[in-house]
Amino acid sequence: MLGSMIEKIRKDKNITKVELSKRTKINIGHITHIEKGERNPSHKALKSISKALDVPYQNLMNCYDKELQITQKRNNLLDHISYSKIPAVDSISELIDVPSEIQTASFALKVQDDSMAPYLKKDTYAYVELCSPLKNKEVGLFEYDGEFLIRRFIVRKDIITLKPDNKNYDDVYVLPEQDFTIVGKILNL
Repeated sequence: MLGSMIEKIRKDKNITKVELSKRTKINIGHITHIEKGERNPSHKALKSISKALDVPYQNLMNCYDKELQITQKRNNLLDHISYSKIPAVDSISELIDVPSEIQTASFALKVQDDSMAPYLKKDTYAYVELCSPLKNKEVGLFEYDGEFLIRRFIVRKDIITLKPDNKNYDDVYVLPEQDFTIVGKILNL
């Protein structure tokens, strides 16, 4: 996924491989192998690439060992993963320990409602891994229509549904022309 994301960002920003090679001082052949997923860049090279593409390093780093499945590719999931944005935090109420089973969490978010109960209860923490592709039925943090939602990601017949576990909340159907952003994957066990 990392190579595909680098290629997508490069194309979104109208940067050629030759230009990326010049900016990073990485051989164009090596960049080609990275974009095809045949090689992984070193951390130093990835920092150079993120700087040249003007995107946060951590967002690319979170793509490092991820693979896209066929359904994720078919639904153009890369188009909905935020690679240039990070969450804005208005305040920090505390620092909490990350459970040893979910060490890849980028941050913890206090759950504001019971839409995902019993999986996530109100006022508990959801552990979020930024820039992570979601498989069918995994829980994610989404930006949709100016609102942030924690919902289950469902794909049926190429229709994306953001589904709450609590039946008292409505499903959100994402139409192809609508913008929505996958902020990250919820890692709670």
